[in-house]
Amino acid sequence: MKHFQLFVMCLCLGVCSMTAKKNKPYPVPDKNNHVNITSFKDMQAYFHYYPDRDIIISAHRGGMQEGYPENCIASCEKTVRQMPTFIELDFSFTKDSIMVLMHDMTIDRTTNGKGRVADYTYEELQQFNLVDRNGNVTKYKIPTLLEVLEWGKGKVAFNFDNKYMNTKGISQAEKDRAMKYFIKQFLPGGDWSKYHNMFVCPRSMDEMMMYWNAGVHDLMFCMEVSSQEQFDAIEASPVPWDHIIASSRTSMDPRLKDLYKKLHDRGVMIIVSVTQSDDKISNERNRRTAYLRTLVDQPDLIETDYPAQWIGLPTDRKTLKSLR
Repeated sequence: MKHFQLFVMCLCLGVCSMTAKKNKPYPVPDKNNHVNITSFKDMQAYFHYYPDRDIIISAHRGGMQEGYPENCIASCEKTVRQMPTFIELDFSFTKDSIMVLMHDMTIDRTTNGKGRVADYTYEELQQFNLVDRNGNVTKYKIPTLLEVLEWGKGKVAFNFDNKYMNTKGISQAEKDRAMKYFIKQFLPGGDWSKYHNMFVCPRSMDEMMMYWNAGVHDLMFCMEVSSQEQFDAIEASPVPWDHIIASSRTSMDPRLKDLYKKLHDRGVMIIVSVTQSDDKISNERNRRTAYLRTLVDQPDLIETDYPAQWIGLPTDRKTLKSLR
């Protein structure tokens, strides 16, 4: 009888847990950590602030692990298997105008080849293999953006980084071409318009308004909001707050507590990136301690090169509040 009662109790707890997930006002990861975002409204809900939501760890360049290179579908897949996440990606144009995943303007650092991405056709790039963060050559090839988007459907959200807008050595003509290309793909009929699981990171109000004024309205924008002036600029713009994710650079600043409250009151999530801070600590134990300090400060989203190294650290608000 006791065993039966225990079974019934476990069953009820399981049903209650499943019901709670289904009743959330935002998409939640399934048992495979997949997040099914099928509309812009889903995307807005997924990135809407709620005070009891767990912190989400974002995989910069897909997450870098031994044997798994940056900006590689296999690396993205591995990260998603390990934890709930969303993925930041970088793109470059090939000689035949195909967008491929590549952070740098050259393939020197990330493959066993050399030269500018723009000097190769996509087919020519397939002779090279990607290397992992330790320089080990892997079996993986450079993927196209559309291959990644197809892989990510029903699985994960993406953060698109249009690095052409702020990379040294890029001509104004190339910047204009890249911006026009992005806008065209997001507008109805564009190659990206059927995917709803992505946001972009404009580097300025002017860049965000280029999208908006061109009619790209079903898209979220990650904008730096680390000053009252930046907050006021967005507040005065035609872009609604439910289209915004706020960046607080590398950490939460206690001096900006009132600003963060204003953002949260508007349902805006706050992201910090530790790729140039905590991630640079060489000692793994010290790095994990820095990660925990960042978690205790409770940003809503954290971008890192090494998402797998956050596994086992608390991301729920109740635990983090108890650690303060």
